Amino acid sequence: MDVAETITVCRVVPDPAFDPLWDAIVVPPIVKARLLRSALLSLALRPKLSFEKTALHGLAVLYGPPGTGKTTLARGLASQLAPLAGSKRARFIEVNPHGLMSAEHGQSQRKVAELLGDHIPRLADDGLPTVVLLDEVESMAVARSEASLSANPADVHRATDAVLTALDANAAGAPNLFIVATSNFTQALDAAFLSRADVAIEVPAPDKNGALAILQQTLTGLSEAFPPLATLAKDAGLKRIATKLAGTDGRRIRKAVMEAMLNRLETVIDPGELTLKDLTAGATAAIATKSASTRLSDHAEGTDDAAA
Repeated sequence: MDVAETITVCRVVPDPAFDPLWDAIVVPPIVKARLLRSALLSLALRPKLSFEKTALHGLAVLYGPPGTGKTTLARGLASQLAPLAGSKRARFIEVNPHGLMSAEHGQSQRKVAELLGDHIPRLADDGLPTVVLLDEVESMAVARSEASLSANPADVHRATDAVLTALDANAAGAPNLFIVATSNFTQALDAAFLSRADVAIEVPAPDKNGALAILQQTLTGLSEAFPPLATLAKDAGLKRIATKLAGTDGRRIRKAVMEAMLNRLETVIDPGELTLKDLTAGATAAIATKSASTRLSDHAEGTDDAAA
């Protein structure tokens, strides 16, 4: 795969497809505040001061369990930066890191160096504030101390080295770039990569208040097509269901509403017929699905450990 093909999105915002994303994610306010402030500080200081004075790499790491909104927050960040930029515009670039990894000797290192050190800086050479998303970054910044001997540890080291070299070069050479890396497995990330992060922000699973907000947001959104759900979104009984779903990731909470619709044929035909009883059943089903996913994940990890 050519490095240009690993760019899945390159878009200038404002853009109707990206502008709503930031508000769509329910997280503790401090998560959004720290991410936005970190980007603003980096983009304000790095063009004016040398790296030796700021120690800023223009890198934020979002970590936490799957489904908590890390990727969507990164996708929405550029839209938050645009109104504060002189041009009122910003750019968002998304990378598929998996496309950079190659079984061919030395190819991963070459691709990483070319993409991060040359291709992306050229895409952003107009000076627009540019957010670069490296989703599931553990695939390209592997902890070198944990590199499996069954793979090619030399190539793992070289690819991670290339990431670090590019981050160091872009810290000074491309001050309009701000990289957001997401990870579900921070223990798999190289220590030197983590040390270059200006901030590492945990995106936790929602508590009961967060779960309630997600349920209300989901039902309100669905009410555009099924108006009776707007009334259900305001029902005080949702608090009991939210308490039940606390600690479940946001994606699964939204799916709990869909699970609720599957509870009866009537609600499949007309989701506007949804009731609190249906939502309670949907929450139970969603939690059961989460538990099954965890067991499958644990089994897969156990199998991998046994094979190592």
